[in-house]
Parts: sequence; C-alpha cells; structure tokens
Amino acid sequence: MLVTPTTHGQQIEHELSSGWQCLRADVAAKSKDRKWMAPGAPIPGSMPAIVPGTVLTTLLHNGKVPDPFFGFNITRIPDIYESGRAMYTYWFVKDLEEKVSGNEHVFLRLRGVNYACEVYLNGHRVDEGRVEGMYLRHSFDITKFLSKNGRDRLAILVEPPYHVGRPNGGQGGDGTIARNVTNQYVAGWDWIQPIPDRNTGIWDKVMIEKVKGTDIEDVHIITHVVGRRSATDTAQAPATIDIHPTLYNPAATAISGFLSYHIDGTTMQMPVSLPPGRSTIVMPSCTMKHPRLWWPNGMGGQPLYGLNVQFINANGTPGDEERYRVGIREITTSWNTHTQSREIYVNGQRMFVKGTNRILSDAMLRFSPDRYDAEVRYHRDMNVNMIRVWGGGITERPEFYNACDRYGLLVFQDLWASGDCNGRWYDPTKKDDTVTRRTYPDDHSLWLASAADQIVMLRNHPSLALWCGGNEIRPPADILSTLRDSLLPALDGGRYFFEYSNHDSMSLHAHDGPYTIQPDTYFWQHRSWAFNSEVGSIGMGDITSLRRFMPEEHLVPPHYDADKKKWVADTMWKFHKYCSYDSAIEAYGHPDDAAQFARLAQLVNYNQYRALMEGIRSHMWDWYTGVMVWKTQNPWTALVGQMYDVYLDPNACLFGMRIGARPLHIMYDPIGRRIMVANDGHTDQMVTMSWGLSRGAKLGQEASIGRQDMVLVVPADTCVPALSIAAEVAEYERSGAFLSLGLKCADSTQDEENTYWLPDSRGSYRWLQDLMPAAMLMHVYAWTPGKGILELTIDMDPGGIAFFTHISLVDKKTKKRILPVFCDDNYFTMIGGRKTIKVAYTSQEGIEPVICIDGFNTGKRYVEIQNEVPKELRK
Repeated sequence: MLVTPTTHGQQIEHELSSGWQCLRADVAAKSKDRKWMAPGAPIPGSMPAIVPGTVLTTLLHNGKVPDPFFGFNITRIPDIYESGRAMYTYWFVKDLEEKVSGNEHVFLRLRGVNYACEVYLNGHRVDEGRVEGMYLRHSFDITKFLSKNGRDRLAILVEPPYHVGRPNGGQGGDGTIARNVTNQYVAGWDWIQPIPDRNTGIWDKVMIEKVKGTDIEDVHIITHVVGRRSATDTAQAPATIDIHPTLYNPAATAISGFLSYHIDGTTMQMPVSLPPGRSTIVMPSCTMKHPRLWWPNGMGGQPLYGLNVQFINANGTPGDEERYRVGIREITTSWNTHTQSREIYVNGQRMFVKGTNRILSDAMLRFSPDRYDAEVRYHRDMNVNMIRVWGGGITERPEFYNACDRYGLLVFQDLWASGDCNGRWYDPTKKDDTVTRRTYPDDHSLWLASAADQIVMLRNHPSLALWCGGNEIRPPADILSTLRDSLLPALDGGRYFFEYSNHDSMSLHAHDGPYTIQPDTYFWQHRSWAFNSEVGSIGMGDITSLRRFMPEEHLVPPHYDADKKKWVADTMWKFHKYCSYDSAIEAYGHPDDAAQFARLAQLVNYNQYRALMEGIRSHMWDWYTGVMVWKTQNPWTALVGQMYDVYLDPNACLFGMRIGARPLHIMYDPIGRRIMVANDGHTDQMVTMSWGLSRGAKLGQEASIGRQDMVLVVPADTCVPALSIAAEVAEYERSGAFLSLGLKCADSTQDEENTYWLPDSRGSYRWLQDLMPAAMLMHVYAWTPGKGILELTIDMDPGGIAFFTHISLVDKKTKKRILPVFCDDNYFTMIGGRKTIKVAYTSQEGIEPVICIDGFNTGKRYVEIQNEVPKELRK
C-alpha cells in the first residue's frame, strides 16, 4: 500500500542572516540584570553584526578597523595574543518571530561557531553545557523556550579559541593554535599574516527549522556503479542507490508512519515505528536501469538527480521532508606497481589526476554560493579534475561541494592537522617540543566528534573523493585509529582514506615541491613524487591587482642588489609574502616600473604553469599517476602561488594551466625537441596535427618555414611523441622564434592552438621587444543580450603577430574591472587569421560593460558591445 500525504511536506526552514546586533561581552557584563535579553529590549552599546561572519568582519563593516587586506593595515588591528581574548569575545543577538502549533517542533541549527559559545532564548539557557569546536554543528530544540506571542530574542555568546597562539613568524605561529580544534593558518603562515581575531565568530549559517513530529536529520546516500563504463555509452548498465535516513523523534513515545523516497520517477515506501530519540533506517535499494552517470571534469558530464525523502504520519499527514541532489558514480583506487603510487578510477575508468590545492576562499570567512561557484568554475576552466582542501584550514562548506558537484571537480578533503603545528619536524619557533605537539589537540574526543559530524555533512556529494587525516602528518595515534578503523567505515565506507597528505599509500620515493620558480625545462626532466600532493611556483597578478591592496609609493619593482648579491623587494611586497621571480623577468628586459614588472611576470606565470602541467603529463603512467599544484588561490592579498587573487581576478597562471591541462592537448617537449600529444579521454582520437616556426623581424615581417600537417591516432589515456623538430628548432631559435602548434579532430570542441615563444641562444626573450605593433580588427557581440555572454571576434592580416594579448571586462564609465569574468582563452598570441573568445559574466545594474584589450604589442584599447550579431559570424 502506498500512502500519499494529504498535503505537501511540513518542513519549514530559513536562514537567520540579517538583523543581527552584537556587543562586547565585557560591555554587556556591566548590565548584570541582562534585561537586554528580553524581546524588543534596547541593547546598549551594540552595533550591527555580520552573520555568518567573524568579529573582524563585523568590526570592518562598522568602520571600527581598517581593511586588513590593504597595505600594512592588519598590523594596526590589535592582535588577540597581545590584547587578550576578552577583546574578541562578543554577544550576537537576533530577534525572531516564530509561532508553533500542534505537534510542531522548532530547531535552532548552528553550522559553525568559532570557538566556544553559550546559547540563550529569551534569557533561558538553551544548550546543556559549553558548546565548543570550530567545525562541530549543533542543533537545539527550542520549542519549549519560545514565547506564546511569537516574539523572541536569540542571544549567543561567542568566545575565541582558548589557545590563540603567539604569531612569531612561524607556520602557525608558536604552534599552540593547534591545541584547539580550529583552523591553524590564523596564527600566520608563509602566505598570510596572522588574523587578529583568529576567525572568532558565528562563521557559518544559523538556521531555524520547523517540523511536525519527526525530524529527518540526515540521509546517507550510497551509489554503486559496477564495471568499467564509458561516458559515450548511450545506454548504461544498471546502477544501484542505497538510502539510509536517520530520523529524530523528539516525543516521549513512539511515532508510527511511513518513510518514502522518490527519485527519477521511482517511489519506495516502507512502514516504520520510531522510538524516542534517533533511528537509522535501511530502506530498499533503488536500481536505476539506464542511469546518467556523473563524471569528473574532462571525462564526461555531471548530471544530478533530485531525491526527496519524506516521513508521513500514520494518519496521512506529512512530516519532515528533505531534498538532495544525487550524482551516480563510483570511485575506486588501486596501487600502480610501476610508478609505486595510488591511481584513481571513476566508474571503472582510470583518471590521471590533474589537481590543485586550495586553502579557503576568504581569510575573514566571507563565503557565499556565488563566490564558491565562481572559484570552482575557474578550476573547471583550468581543466583540472581534483581540488585538495588543505588541512590547516576548514572542512569546506556544502556550498563549495555543491559547486564541485556541478562542475565535476573531485575533492581530496584534509582534516585538521598540519605537520608545521603538529610536530612533524623540529621548529625553533614553536613553544612546545615535537613530542608534545604530536599530541595536539588537547581534546581528542572533540576532534573525533567534529570529524564524525563533518563526514556526515559531506558524504553524499559525488564530488567528495578522498579523505585525509591531515597535512603532512597523521593525527595522534588514538584519533587516527578511531577515525580509520571505526568512524570512516561506519559513516562513509566507500572512500579511500590517506593517513596524511603525502603518506606512503599515496606515493613512494622522490620528493614534493618545488615551491619556487624553476626553468621551464625542469618539469620535463626532474622527477618528483609519483602522486605529488604539492608542487607549485609563483603567481602574482598584474598592476590592477596590485593596486587593490598597495599604495602607489610601494609599487616599486624588485631589483638586484649587486653588493648583497641578492634580489631585494619593497617591504610591503615582503609583508604580502612576495615569492621572488629572480632573473626570470630580466630575460625579457629590465622593467622600468611596477606596471611593467607585473606585465612581464604574466609571461613567466603562463610559461611556468604550462610547463609544469605539460612536463608532468609527458610522463603520465610512467613517472606519475597524478599531481596537485600548490596552489590556486590565497584567502588574503598575498603575492605567492595563485591563479586568481582574493578579488577573483585571474592572472596568466590560470590560462597557462588551462592550456597545459586540456584533455586533448598538443605540446612541445623542450628537452627532446619534439611534439607530443596527450589524450585523457576514454577513446582513441584521430587528430590532424600542424606546426610552424616563425621569426618576427624588426619591421614585423615574418620568416617562416611554413606549417606542416600530419594525421595521428592518439590512444586513450596516454601521452605520445608525434614528431621530432629538433633540426628546425635549432635553426630558428638562435635568434628567438614563435613555435605554433595546432590540433584538429572530429570533435571540433577539442581543437586547439598552442603557441610558444622560444628564447634565443643566450636564453633571452628580448627579441620580443622588436615586434611591430599589431593591427587588429575587433568586434564584441552580445550573443544573448542581458544574459552576460559575449563573443569577441578578432581578425588579423596573415603576416601579423599579436603577442600575449590580455582581455578584461570593465565598466565603460569608471574603467574598473568587472569580476568575476570567465574567458575561454586569455593571454593569447595570434599569428594572423581569426580568433573568437567567449566571455561570460554576471550583469550588474547600472554598469555598462566594454572589453579592454591590452597586449604586449597591441596597446590598450576599448571595444564596445554590439547587440546584433552579423550573419556571417553566426554559427
């Protein structure tokens, strides 16, 4: 018998994200009667608060502190180590209007408070003891504390971490921040200054949920995909979904009813009797006959099914209902005995890991679904397929995982330990010795409870691929054994677990890094870990990016001090963690100012990350099973290791990475002086390969050997040599040359062009200074007016060269950049012909966008948008 509810589900949920006030606890303590806790009562000394957010976010919002991202400002804000915890201990207050009827229950959900809190409603203590830990979620049944007239006041006292750490310049300061179960970067790292309030605050969502009777707290969704599948199969073999809901009965007696789920036209229902408290129900499995499988980026699509789970009371009235998005896929791993490293399989297909590392979005924890979407989309556009979430920060939020689900980014999620703070090695900046630090945190049970909670929160996301105990160190032995042997098998038995981020079960031998700039040839001939969790380099932005956080007087390029025999950078550059480019920029000519330095840095950025990805891919399945680049972004205005800045402005690293990681990719091997083609796909590819060498003379006339074409079959999941061009390159590169590679295949969406600028016999690129100005005819059309999708068309004469051209979208009036913007190519080089580039952005009221073109030899110009596309340009 199928019982249909008489009405729709009765779950009512909303976020408390506005109307908050806050006041310092020591100020509130002066009012001993706490009359301000009553609904509607005045709150002396309060100010508007940002929730979700941190104390620092609120202080900045109210103009109490300067922007900590600009200049030296963060040093002007009292650090908690010097000021004491009281300075950042705050009450957060919010008025509510919640009425209940019948058997309705109202739950208060806290998704993240840092670090300890007490919760009051209308002056009554709601929690049954001190609530602690940054990551542990909390749920309170506040029904009995609600007033009858529906006017209530919520007050939450938030205290900072107990051990705030001394920010002495070490990684994680003196290390004692790790005695808490909180993020460790806040005491300072080599890519960020210490955060004064240590991220104290209600940093994640506060929710109110109303349910009639039974509350569906969590549903564990497990998908099974047997055998080796292909994304090109039009009719997949069946897949299975297991669904295990956990329900909470807040009543004193048992509740009977029906539990059902609905997915893709299939409904399953079963009778249940729920005793008081929590019950986990194993429901009948669902077999999907022709499932649409979920694949990582570059391997296939990311279809998501809607799943509704509902409790129906015995009398037919609806109870709680929860909705999920389900991606059907199965991830497995195996040990590659040749590389001696772990390899990843998705739906039975082997996947070469092209990954990146991530810290967190913003150092003040200002997160939003739109920001997460933009950041993950940038990663999708880089053609990577995995993101590692570093263990000195947070467990990423469900909104981040939602974006990864949409864009096909697998996630390697570290938990909260880091070798720097937790005693992997001796460090004179640390307060305690290595043995003591290896026992951090102080409260192991809190760490484990938090881990269990976060596993449950994230385990249903198809993008979640791997768990990891910590960054470069395993957690303490008792935590590790419980996590590995009990928690993960019980709560999420389907994912592989690494004890730490460079554990032997991930890769044997070799080394991680490097973390600084290298010759482009380095990545082709030096072997690192076979599955390297961290390898990276430089990554500063252009002058527009620098001006967002540096005063003009500090925009001075680094220079070489002959007496000291080293490169010297401005103090503010050092403060913002500048990673030296050394002589790499000088190879293009000495920059006259910071603008020119930043422009030349983009050339180095592009080449460095293209070479990194190409060099590693040239040895796929021989030296490597995967790599994760350190790192794609900074949560602060740092000048090291980033593909885009904290304001979401991409630099050339992103586009060098993008082309080097393309699933079907043609590339130049500078060691063997040959052309190679990589194919990450499931099927062999027949391609037409072309190449040409050209030299730009002072008058702009090209000497060229002409393009040469050949047909090549590239097997699936390989990187193969295609053609030696050693003799031709040797002749042309004496004075510097452009090498243009092209690839065409049956699937035109995979066609590509890849242009290199080769140094002369002295290793110099100064020959580029002799390029004649480029003559370009440009048009920008709004293909979908008002929808934020533009197409830029550029035409050039056959002999013309437009080198390393950058496009941005700016406001026509102010010329300020519109961010984020997504381009399917940028920092590009054209040697004659036509090029089209799609530009996507979010339309903003009152802003008229125009395209800004600024290339190495194009000058800066602005191109206005036309709304009507000529017929000859329509596809």
